[in-house]
Parts: sequence; C-alpha cells; structure tokens
Amino acid sequence: MTDPSPLGGAGWGAPDPELRDAVAALLDAVGDGVLPIVQAGDPVLRTPAAPYTGQLGDVLPRLVEVMRRTMHAAPGVGLAAPQVGIGLAVAVVEDRGAPDDPRERTALPFRVLVNPDYAPAAGPDGVDGADGGRAAFFEGCLSVHGWQAVVARHRRVRLTGQDAAGAPVDEVLTGWPARIVQHETDHLRGELYLDHAETRSLTSNDNLVRYWSASPDPRPAADALGFPLGRPDPAQVNHGPGGPRPR
Repeated sequence: MTDPSPLGGAGWGAPDPELRDAVAALLDAVGDGVLPIVQAGDPVLRTPAAPYTGQLGDVLPRLVEVMRRTMHAAPGVGLAAPQVGIGLAVAVVEDRGAPDDPRERTALPFRVLVNPDYAPAAGPDGVDGADGGRAAFFEGCLSVHGWQAVVARHRRVRLTGQDAAGAPVDEVLTGWPARIVQHETDHLRGELYLDHAETRSLTSNDNLVRYWSASPDPRPAADALGFPLGRPDPAQVNHGPGGPRPR
C-alpha cells in the first residue's frame, strides 16, 4: 500500500497555534509509543468533533502516524481522533480483509478520513441501502473495551469528505469496509456503536467466543437472546427538531 502523502498540505487553512502546540506536546510525550484509547463515559466521545480545516498544520502527519500505531497495537481496524482525546474530524482505517468471510470483509488499505460523511447507496441491483440494504453483524469498539453487540448497518454507502491533503473524496464502499467507515464517522458525530445496536445482543468478548463464534451469522444469537434482526436503526429515525437525523 502506498503512503498517504503529502499530509497537512496546501488544501488546508492556517494552523491554530494553541491547538497545534497542545497536540504536539501530547505526541512528544508518547514518542514512538501509542496513545491511550479513551473509554466510554468520557465527554470527548459524546461531543461532535470540530471540522478539520488545517488546525494542526505540520503536526497532522505525526498525529496520523501515532494513530496508525495505536490502531495496530490495540488491535483494531479503525480509530477516530476523539478516541485519543482529540476533538477533530480525523480518523484512520485499515483492514487486511478475509476473502472468504461472509461479512464481505474485503481488504481496506490504510487511509486517512478527514471530515467524512456517508449516506446509503443503491447497489447494482437497484436496492436502496436505506431500505433493503442493511446487514446485521456483531461489532465491537476500542472505546467500549471487552464487549460486542449486533448492529444493522447500511451494506453499501457513499463516502464523502477529504483526504489528508484536503483533496475531495467521493466513492462507494460495500460490505465490511462500509461498516468500518460508518463506525468511525459515527465517532466523529459524538456517537458510539451502542447507540445503533440491539441492546439485548450485548455480549462480552469471552461469551462471543463461547457461544457465537461458530459463524458470523447473528441469527442464532437473536433467537437465544431475544432480539429482532432487520428493523430500522432507532438512532436514525427522524424524531423532529432536535432529534436524531436520518441517514
């Protein structure tokens, strides 16, 4: 895979000296190590991230590299800046994939997502991702350590935003890469995967291995634990002004 460069390039505005210096000090403190991952309950995970407009200047490449190391060490396939205590709309993703995985776990090369957004996308068969195009699987989060739950997400999404250099991004992702992008973008909105999960499916990692590791199909868990599959995500229903917005 190629190195995403240049970082912090001409596509961004002027840095914010105070924020730049604060993040630089944080990165100096960890050196070649990794950043601690913030856990659920910290307000930074429930505060929508500020759009990235170039606030970090030449520190952005260092932040991206440390986030990449932290993601790999966890290990995980995505990490958003709020998960390391930085409230900016930046995330990193990467997954080697598994060709025979029924979750459509195709490889997702390392990339930086800046100010990402997503919307359901129609597939080649014309099925609208907002209606019939959801896939439900167990999902976990580095900021909710030790637990997983079933989340029905759009199988196919249109990803928009920018890359690390500020160039526009507009593409369609399917399967597990689409799930990763949705998960990380939700972090930047101040959301956790539990906001979209079937709460009765919540299981410890140990019990996931004990009871539900034979197949990624969540239907046996749904039958045993008593939760439905395929219903609309309650966090994405429009409840009027001030309520969650549909996507």
